[in-house]
Amino acid sequence: MAGGAFAPASGGKEYPGKFTGRVFLTCIFAATGGLIFGYDLGISGGVTSMDVFLKDFFPDVYRKESSVKPSDDQYCKFDSQILTLFTSSLYLAALVSSIGASIATRTYGRRPTMMASGVLFAAGAIVNGLAKNVVMLIVGRLLLGFGIGCANQSVPIYLSEVAPYKFRGAFNMMFQLFITIGILIANLLNYVLARWVGGDTAWRLSLGGAIVPGLIILLGSCFLSDSPNSEIERGNYEKAKDLLLKLRQVDNVDEEFNDLVEASEKAKLVKHAWLNIFKRKYRPQLVFAFCIPMFQQLTGMNVIVFYAPVLFKTIGFGSNASLFSSLITGIVNMLATFVSIFTVDKLGRRKLFLMGGTQMFICQIVITIAIAMKFGLSGNPGVISGTYAGAVVAFICIYVAGFAWSWGPLGWLVPSEIFPLEVRSAAQSINVSVNMIFTFVIAQIFTAMLCHLKFGLFICFAVCVVIMSIFIHRLLPETKGIPIEEMTTVWRSHPHWRKYFDEDDAKVETRPKDIVSA
Repeated sequence: MAGGAFAPASGGKEYPGKFTGRVFLTCIFAATGGLIFGYDLGISGGVTSMDVFLKDFFPDVYRKESSVKPSDDQYCKFDSQILTLFTSSLYLAALVSSIGASIATRTYGRRPTMMASGVLFAAGAIVNGLAKNVVMLIVGRLLLGFGIGCANQSVPIYLSEVAPYKFRGAFNMMFQLFITIGILIANLLNYVLARWVGGDTAWRLSLGGAIVPGLIILLGSCFLSDSPNSEIERGNYEKAKDLLLKLRQVDNVDEEFNDLVEASEKAKLVKHAWLNIFKRKYRPQLVFAFCIPMFQQLTGMNVIVFYAPVLFKTIGFGSNASLFSSLITGIVNMLATFVSIFTVDKLGRRKLFLMGGTQMFICQIVITIAIAMKFGLSGNPGVISGTYAGAVVAFICIYVAGFAWSWGPLGWLVPSEIFPLEVRSAAQSINVSVNMIFTFVIAQIFTAMLCHLKFGLFICFAVCVVIMSIFIHRLLPETKGIPIEEMTTVWRSHPHWRKYFDEDDAKVETRPKDIVSA
């Protein structure tokens, strides 16, 4: 991979550090934590579109779907709160576990939390693959959710701390890349199993197959060291400096190491991170820790990820055709993520947010018009031509691409890089919790929204995209090229946010000599 693709941006201090095979492989192993989230995002929608799965666990939904005639209202045939609970229950568990994981990442380190995510996810996969009733399905989903909460809490922080600051954006986005790879694998597996295997075996292999990404993050974490920041946080100064030398592959890391130690010493003065994070000086970052994950879900992207097969069946695709169309969107999602990896440290975060938002807005309007013209308010499309179906899929793919190189990866990158060490774990927990809350809400109410809002569903998401683009344009400072422990300077210089800082926040505390020279 050419180094030029990760061209560094300037700003703040410039710590020495190279793009090395060691740091690349370290970030790759860690980023596989995204596989478990992506696999689950992709697998649930495909499974809930399989008739045999609906017969076994949701017979009322199956009877309702199979009894709908082409002349009936297609918008409401999947409207079932029990069915959506199968998908959404996981995100309540992830919400709860992210709070516990924030304590674990600070007390025990990032790496053990990543390992725990793999164990929990693999356990959930086993329960789901062997499920005999809805209770087992929900229990399995809860275990999966606990694993996802741990991974989403620990992996983005780990990547931001391990990567050289010049390449932090690109390396952090590997988490989102592996999420998209997980989605693609799930879509491919659903399609292959539904078409060529069928029966109970198809959905059992789809759900039970989640054990593979769980074992990957578990085993991958075994080969990793914890981040230098985490080692310093727990008092292991010599080990941290040795790790930093190995990761940066330079002769002298004193300046970066000393700044990490200073940040850790300041962090130790904060005894209750969950109380301190609500102080005035953290309020600017806190706004984004809440709003970015909220807006990420309000783009409507997870409607496509969760329910693409259901959505495509609603607009007239057959079962296999709907799964194949989902596979296409999964491929687009993964490939488009590479755009952000290669441009985030060149163009910056703000430009990608705004350009991706514009692309999504245009596509949402076009999709709304296309569905309105064919289905109207009655939900009766008549005969659907191949040209119409292809056009809808094409614009959904363009919409997916817009998300994949903007709000998808940036939704994890920005919140993980903007907080100081003393509240970073608590802040990431808030980020994950908000993400999971809105993921749960969207997953739970989507089929009801489709039933009641009909083609206006995408208009709601389009309005949200406009609002969040204005929010980014007016309030988000550019963070590219800024070392993670120097990020406060960005907020202090912003015309809107600088009023939240006073002179005491600018004072640099004296470093303990014995630690600095370690």
